[in-house]
Amino acid sequence: MVTHLTPLRKSAKGEDCTLNVAGVCNYDPSTTVLCHLPIIESAGMGQKATDLCACYGCNACHDWIDNRNGTNPYDERLFYAARGLVRTQRRMIEKGLIVVKGIAA
Repeated sequence: MVTHLTPLRKSAKGEDCTLNVAGVCNYDPSTTVLCHLPIIESAGMGQKATDLCACYGCNACHDWIDNRNGTNPYDERLFYAARGLVRTQRRMIEKGLIVVKGIAA
């Protein structure tokens, strides 16, 4: 399977984790990728969310938000996903990767 690296996906390289799950985050920017949030409307079974429904996450937080161990409460995942999404979009606006009319970077 070939993965297409969009500018938003590429922008995650070297970024700090915006999920910062308490007790989980490894704070290692070398492991950060663009984590597609599995709890957003645009995702579904076998379907990945759009790059706009994603956040910067270290490998530990990425595993946690994807609930790979099957034990992470939905409400906690929703909190961290929403917070990470806002933090990431703020960084993307600052970097000029997302342009929103009426908002100065």
